[in-house]
Amino acid sequence: MKKHYFFYIFVFIVSIAFTAISCGTDDSAQEYEPVSPVVLDLDAAPYDSLSKYKFFEGEMKNLQPAYKVLPYDLNSSLFSDYALKKRFIWMPMGVQATYAADGQVLNFPVGTVLIKNFYYDNNYPDRDTFIVETRLMIKKATGWVFATYVWNDDQTEAVLDMAGRSKRVMWYQNDVTRIINYKIPSAMECALCHKSNGSPVPIGTKPQNINKPYTYADGTENQLARWAKVGYLAEGYPTGITATVNWNDTSKPLELRVRSYLDINCAHCHTDGGQCDMPSMNLAFVKTADAANLGVCIEPHDFVTGDQTHIVAKQNVEMSLLHFRMSTNEQSEMMPFVGRTIVDEEALTLIENWINSMDAPCP
Repeated sequence: MKKHYFFYIFVFIVSIAFTAISCGTDDSAQEYEPVSPVVLDLDAAPYDSLSKYKFFEGEMKNLQPAYKVLPYDLNSSLFSDYALKKRFIWMPMGVQATYAADGQVLNFPVGTVLIKNFYYDNNYPDRDTFIVETRLMIKKATGWVFATYVWNDDQTEAVLDMAGRSKRVMWYQNDVTRIINYKIPSAMECALCHKSNGSPVPIGTKPQNINKPYTYADGTENQLARWAKVGYLAEGYPTGITATVNWNDTSKPLELRVRSYLDINCAHCHTDGGQCDMPSMNLAFVKTADAANLGVCIEPHDFVTGDQTHIVAKQNVEMSLLHFRMSTNEQSEMMPFVGRTIVDEEALTLIENWINSMDAPCP
């Protein structure tokens, strides 16, 4: 009996020693690499419901990103009837985007998903948040595809809908109740803005637009630096990127704010290869340091419906076609002709101030 007792003690001591030795090996010292829960089968996507991708943790309406679903923002945002946006990007393991130019969309690898949620704060009557739609752009081997998901009233799910529809939205803006029929675009309408030389492309994800600090859960960091840190952007991109600005930032020069606004809201069409590619106006940020590309003192030959004398007539708002197009809601005359149903009043004031500040009338 005593021999057995000592034998068991010996085995116990040896097992503890072995465990201690094995815990100190190099294999166990390796860091555990978590895996993103996102589910993306490129052959099956787009899925019929947003929840199937598993982009978000917890209640989906909270838009709490899952591991490796990275939030991001733009210096200036496209106007969408005052809807707010929360943007995210996800990539599969082992691939990276690469830099092309300050004003060109990053070269994204196959499997990239860009996620943009459109929502209103101060929703009527409870002043809560209401998400209207989530738009995805998914990079397949054959190119980018669109997927629009419309949220239910309970904010528990969003279902695929590429036909386009209107949804009544009521919210408080500066303590005034506003009501609109928010337009959710069809696949064809998405393509009108998101096409370059006939192929679908993203709009906002250019280094000039995302070169800015962002406050993440663990601190504030430049977005491009964070993308590189998490493996989403290859090293070697320049540090001196010429960036757009927040057009609402009144501390910035007026013309720089105008150029930034027109770039994100208009340049996807009014640029080389865009839907409205024309020689009289190129609103890409890299082009508008030249005032002629802004249409300043350029006589209009396209989209003329009134008696405006110039695309932008110095010191004369009424004779400026740009201002007229932004100030109307007539479908046949408004610009942009998709993506909004009401006037961006603050931006219109920006354009008015810019035109009135010019040095002398056009000859």
